[in-house]
Amino acid sequence: MQITKPKLSFSQIINMNVGFFGIQYSFGLQQSAVNPIYDFLGAKPDEIPWLNLAGPLTGLLIQPIIGAVSDKTWHPKFGRRKPFFFIGAMVCSLALFLFPFSSALWMAAGLLWILDAGNNTAMEPYRAFIADKLDGSQQPIGFQAQSFFTGLGQTLANVSLFIFPMIFVGKTGKLPTWVFASFILGSVCSIGSVWWSARTTPEIPPTAEELQKMKAEPLNIFSPFADIIKAIKYMPKVLWQLALVYLFQWYALFCYWQNSSKSVALSVWKATPQSNAAAYEEAVSWTGLVNGWYNVVTFLSAFALVWFAKKYSPKLVHFGCLVLAGAGFLFFPFIANKYLLFVAITGFGIGWASIMGIPYLMVVSQIPKERYGVYMGIINMMIVIPMFIQTTTFGYILKNFLHNNAGNAIAFAGVFLLIAAMATLLIKAKKPDEEAILSMPSGSSH
Repeated sequence: MQITKPKLSFSQIINMNVGFFGIQYSFGLQQSAVNPIYDFLGAKPDEIPWLNLAGPLTGLLIQPIIGAVSDKTWHPKFGRRKPFFFIGAMVCSLALFLFPFSSALWMAAGLLWILDAGNNTAMEPYRAFIADKLDGSQQPIGFQAQSFFTGLGQTLANVSLFIFPMIFVGKTGKLPTWVFASFILGSVCSIGSVWWSARTTPEIPPTAEELQKMKAEPLNIFSPFADIIKAIKYMPKVLWQLALVYLFQWYALFCYWQNSSKSVALSVWKATPQSNAAAYEEAVSWTGLVNGWYNVVTFLSAFALVWFAKKYSPKLVHFGCLVLAGAGFLFFPFIANKYLLFVAITGFGIGWASIMGIPYLMVVSQIPKERYGVYMGIINMMIVIPMFIQTTTFGYILKNFLHNNAGNAIAFAGVFLLIAAMATLLIKAKKPDEEAILSMPSGSSH
């Protein structure tokens, strides 16, 4: 027997998604602040990809497993998804609090592993939480709210890198004092926002039939892996086509996030962490502002992309957005005027809005609803495998072909985004995708 899901008000949908703000604030700090911290602690340029190995490996292992386990979990008091994303948020909060106290490179790298494990434990069940609570007519609003909080959380994280150095001056130990302020605020946001969502949003209990099925198929150490293997075996063809796009797309994004601050330091301030530490700190702060701007563009353009997807197709929209992002990356490392960086990164802001949502429109109608949790984990595997490939190969490429030059790394990322755009045109989505688009609400970004 199917449960009729109650319609939620807009404020209830916002409440259930507030926790995504804290999770994405944490991701924003990872993207913009962790690599500069590695630089401050003496990391070499070709060591940076290896030091970022935590993200892809924890995502590859944790998200699909958590997705499969949460599909078969229910506790009368704690629920199905909430225990996972609440525990994940607690781990994130602890790691963020400790991160600025890193006195050596190995300590910062170890805390990144813990931070990523927490983030990945929280992320996948949170996406499934939306599908559990909302019916088909309200799910698009729920996912758009997640996109909004993604942009807002990452924007504020990046802006903190610009504002806090003006307020918190000097150094504490080996790191600038503003690093402590940004990460401790992130720690509070992580646990506080998830606690609010968990407190205000009850989960829908499973039906008697669902409970009976859970008891008939009890969890054991092997069952999540069996579920993942079975889901991959019967995976719709469109997901394999999307995997090719993701290979180039996410490889490129990791190149940008690892090298953006050093690229800006080289092109605008003509400095490296070794040659002029003060100028490099200024470049890191300015890059935080630039990255904050692309996230502003992201949440302003998200609803406009839905209109374009209705008028044309999700495939063409994603193609166009990746072209804009790739072109922006190609220009980015050659800009000497710090204000023009905002123009170049605007293309990536539009691309990031598409990356967060449009690919799901191409595939969501062809994913079995009863396997939603495990397939969301598998889609995440398509994200983290390219990141794993990047962390294990790009150090060699950067050292031997790109002269350890961060600007060359950004241009390389631009080329890969253009290749991803071409691969998008190869996706042959079936007709049902149109139904997913038509269920999206019309509206502007305001």
